[in-house]
Amino acid sequence: MSLAESAAGVNGAFTSIPIIPEQGCNPRRAEALAHEIRDACMKVGFFYIQNHGIPQKSFDDVLTAMQTYFGLPMENKMKLHHTTVANFKGYSPPLDGNIDPANNDKGDFHEAFEIGWEELDAKAIDEKKANDGAMAGGNIWPSDDCPGFRDACLEYYHAAVSVGKTLFPLFALALELPETYFTDMTKGSGTVMRTLHFPLQDGRPDIDDETPGIGAHTDFECFTILWQQPDVQVLQVMNSEKRWINAPPIKDTLVVNIGDQLAMWTNDVFKSTVHRAVNKSGKERYSIPMFFGTDYHVNIEPMPSCVSADRPAKYTPITAGDYVNQRHIEMYHKA
Repeated sequence: MSLAESAAGVNGAFTSIPIIPEQGCNPRRAEALAHEIRDACMKVGFFYIQNHGIPQKSFDDVLTAMQTYFGLPMENKMKLHHTTVANFKGYSPPLDGNIDPANNDKGDFHEAFEIGWEELDAKAIDEKKANDGAMAGGNIWPSDDCPGFRDACLEYYHAAVSVGKTLFPLFALALELPETYFTDMTKGSGTVMRTLHFPLQDGRPDIDDETPGIGAHTDFECFTILWQQPDVQVLQVMNSEKRWINAPPIKDTLVVNIGDQLAMWTNDVFKSTVHRAVNKSGKERYSIPMFFGTDYHVNIEPMPSCVSADRPAKYTPITAGDYVNQRHIEMYHKA
């Protein structure tokens, strides 16, 4: 049975997010892992992974750096507003973006700092960024007022990139492709990281109880790896019955979800599932989504194995960089 045929009978009325109990490159487990991942991607579009290999110190250091940076006065943070560069890197204040304007007239109530690929020892010319196209440009960083922010962010960034590199072969196997299928498409810099802070809503007359931290949306790239601050429930995922299902933080796990690029490639055999962040906890909340895409010059169109007479191609070809750039423009209302 083809992937297109298999997708026809999938029930997406999930009530919880599956946990993949092992994540790694053990060849004896690869096929079994790929089967579990395929099942999760077709039914839910989300899953947790354990045994990811990122040390606790990396989480602790980047959380401390986030708390320090987001605690700075607004005028300091706005010096690095994302409009100062062409590739959306840098700082976004609360309500600056709106991922779901049809259902939210105020904006998303979080602040963020976005970065892309950069070596720990920065290079004047980085060959991994040679084909960035619409997303070309370097990172910008705070300096004197938050000196440890760059190092903590990049240490975590590279640790999470290593996890993502182990997932691409498993996604290939899950799609009944050679495990090296994505290797030549992921040699560059198409991974974006956002450090997020969801402030307390008290004393903000410009928002109300219905203002989301992040409105209902799908992610832009192939897949996302999300670290959630422990003990603060915010993430919700929509099932096929339009019910919101909580995806709470689970100790020693990361959340993985399918993004639009992989859904486009698979002609929606793999689900890019709508989700949102709603902070009703009464606490501040921090999180770090890492968005893994192919290199920005790679063309994305439905794979033949995911297309059939009953499931015709739903998407026209587009490069990864053009798609990510287009979605950023929509989010920040830049015509």
